Amino acid sequence: MTFCIITHVPHCYSENNYFGYAPYVHEMNIWLKNVDKVIIVAPLKKYPITAIHQSYNHNNIQFIEVPDFSLTSFKSILKTIIVVPIIFFRILKAMSSSNHIHLRCPGNMGLLGSFAQIFFPSKTKTAKYAGNWDANSKQPLSYRIQKSILSNTFLTKKMSVLVYGEWNNQTKNIKPFFTATYRESEKEILKPKDFSETINFLFVGTLVKGKQPLYAIKLIEQLKSKGKNVQLSIYGNGSENNVLQEYINNNSLNDFVSLKGTADKETMKKIYQDSHFLILPSKSEGWPKVVAEAMFFGCLPIATKVSCVPNMLDNGNRGILLNEEINSDVCQIEELLSNQELYNSKIKAAINWSRNFTIDKFEDEIKKLLA
Repeated sequence: MTFCIITHVPHCYSENNYFGYAPYVHEMNIWLKNVDKVIIVAPLKKYPITAIHQSYNHNNIQFIEVPDFSLTSFKSILKTIIVVPIIFFRILKAMSSSNHIHLRCPGNMGLLGSFAQIFFPSKTKTAKYAGNWDANSKQPLSYRIQKSILSNTFLTKKMSVLVYGEWNNQTKNIKPFFTATYRESEKEILKPKDFSETINFLFVGTLVKGKQPLYAIKLIEQLKSKGKNVQLSIYGNGSENNVLQEYINNNSLNDFVSLKGTADKETMKKIYQDSHFLILPSKSEGWPKVVAEAMFFGCLPIATKVSCVPNMLDNGNRGILLNEEINSDVCQIEELLSNQELYNSKIKAAINWSRNFTIDKFEDEIKKLLA
């Protein structure tokens, strides 16, 4: 099988390998175990290879380079008008040479791929929609167009559209899906946690405004002011590093709030096991892997009601859903801290649910889609 990937992820060619953002490439390598040849249509750039990059594990890759494009300024719009016909032609050519078409959405390349796949109604296809599929959420026009085309079974034939969460009134080609980090073999018996000593909270993710790490800090600040023995460890890097450190310093929070930088997968397993709660007050998500990862190792999520998060948390039975109102959210956490039995039941439900979604199961589901 020749497998064609249409993606906006920037790639780099180094040491006879193509590299990309590690979580994306890690997932794609699972798909590529089942194919003979890969055609990748994506932007190609020069950048230093770091820990956040990974190479494809396949010995038969054809890479079709396309220019990056956006609509963020007048100059970029002019460039887009020129390059889009070139990109569209290259996408069509790649699709015509393939047995299976795979779109990575949402994104600029996903938008063009959504239009291009219409011309190949007899080819089998999959689209991984990694964003928020909620029809009521506020999203860019390009995202709404992609969702409209992909869910239109007249325009889109023989395609499974993989989305996060379960949504009402969907067309037959829309399939709830998941992603995974750990294997069956990594399931461990976990020690019970109580609130008799320091209560450990985590924030894990990119430190950007959209993830709202500052809100996580303010929640802990409020709990501390109410006499709770709490601490917050923040794992990740991003544009908000300096803003967060300045807030911590100016408000004398260094004793119980700290920026830890990044940590590898094995280190994070131990951190989840030693922590009581994960806080993710994000404004937008697809399937937040850190939520499922924390649950897998007995760390209870506290997260906003975005995308499929209410499904993941079973509307609060497997965690706490934030209202994004500081006093209300602090009260929710305080109530749980005063009820060890309820905390234990939520932890048990979270562990049992998250351990259904392993890499082993993910691999089986991918095989079925490509069979």
